[in-house]
Amino acid sequence: METTLLPVPLTPEISLHLAGGGVGLFDGTGGAFSSDVPPPFWLFVWAGGQALARHVLDHPEIVRGRTVLDVASGSGVAAIAAALAGAERVTALDVDPLAVAAAARNATANHVTVDTRTVDIADLDLPADVILAGDVFYTRTVADRMAARLRRAAREGTRILVGDPGRGYFPERLFTRVAEYDVPVPAALEETESLLTGVWEIHTTIAAG
Repeated sequence: METTLLPVPLTPEISLHLAGGGVGLFDGTGGAFSSDVPPPFWLFVWAGGQALARHVLDHPEIVRGRTVLDVASGSGVAAIAAALAGAERVTALDVDPLAVAAAARNATANHVTVDTRTVDIADLDLPADVILAGDVFYTRTVADRMAARLRRAAREGTRILVGDPGRGYFPERLFTRVAEYDVPVPAALEETESLLTGVWEIHTTIAAG
């Protein structure tokens, strides 16, 4: 599918190679996917990633001089924001090698350095000061695996920030909301033109409970 380099609605400081505004997630994919061929989430900039990116750009002290992981990175918007905000090292991680390639391409387009790795969240074993996770609680299976790994990282002292627009599997009980944004989104994706999206932080005491 062809992409266009477009400014991100909530963070126009960042431009990404994205599908056009009238394109849905499964347009051009035959409407089906499997565990071997994930849907092309990386073609879009999702609400949770936008909110995280905006929050990091507005509060660069969160990542400045720190090592940052952007898990389930997709287009890489949060990773790019962290790099722009002065993180010492940023790594974008995704299970989909096409997403990893997209994040690298988008980092280059924004003139920042972002390392990339293809890895499943359950196998993640990279130390970091900060983990960013945007829109990662979209199915029960993914949500359970993600929550378990993020809780483990929090217990190890990593600061965890999640962007979520109210997905059905988000474990809100583990988090405290630290910010909220009205995020413009493509109607072809979300059946609405904006989503109220929270930035949430998990604390070590909550994660251990």
